Amino acid sequence: MKNKIFLVCIVSMVLVSGCITETIRTTESEFSSKYPITVTDDFGRNVTITKEPERIVSTAPSNTEILFALGLENKTVGVTEYCNYPTGALKKEKIGGFSTVNIEKIISLKPDLVVASGKTGNENIGMLENFGVSVVVLDPTNIEGILKDIELVGEITGTNENASKLVADMEERINAIKPPGEKLRVVYVVWHDPLMGAGKETFADDLIKKAGGINIANFTGYKVISLESVISENPDIIITSVGHGDAKNMTYGFILNEPGLRIVNAVKNGKIYGIDADLTGRGAPRIVDALEQFSEWIQG
Repeated sequence: MKNKIFLVCIVSMVLVSGCITETIRTTESEFSSKYPITVTDDFGRNVTITKEPERIVSTAPSNTEILFALGLENKTVGVTEYCNYPTGALKKEKIGGFSTVNIEKIISLKPDLVVASGKTGNENIGMLENFGVSVVVLDPTNIEGILKDIELVGEITGTNENASKLVADMEERINAIKPPGEKLRVVYVVWHDPLMGAGKETFADDLIKKAGGINIANFTGYKVISLESVISENPDIIITSVGHGDAKNMTYGFILNEPGLRIVNAVKNGKIYGIDADLTGRGAPRIVDALEQFSEWIQG
């Protein structure tokens, strides 16, 4: 009787072991079948990813933030000298700046994927591809584009689940912001010498509109604006960039102390605010932090 019981146990263990092995093989097979995949990046380029990336280089702080947010910090082997968030990015090998990437340095890191930006430049992208490296360009102009790029990175790196969760969390926070009854007039000042504002097709413009404001800068991109035009438009709120090294508070100080602006509603009512330029200028998950701050100022 004991022998029969022992035999049954052995057979059961073998069957369970076989099932586990088969499950592992099936899972591995299903995962590996995801590659190769072909995706379309923000430059409209079709890029084929032949296998799950194991060594990734980022050529923009925004891309680095996305990679880390998706749990890919251990696979990220190179970043730009401007990649300062999260703190783990500071420990990564540096490959140059936005448009001044060091191709030789990147190749020495043996990447199988480079997550580039619009500032990387077509020439640099072409050189990297000539070395057999897959290059995907992220170049969003609004929050929807950022969400799309997070999902794109999730798809090409096999972190779809993390990407979906992150996007869902961001969308929940975005949807929680309700437009005010009265829309205030807002200007986002990037720099003071010369005076520069953020117009259409910028993150700042999208932030103002989603927070329930009206952007008085009636142009596209970042351009020089005259002091007279700001006075004429009479914004209710002025938001400035801070975080430019030693000069980080100079733009805020200029707006606060410029005599010509004292008749503007924003100055008269103390509605001048400064925000970290990294939050408003990067196509990364922290853009929602900026949106919530804009909403507080515009609707508060």
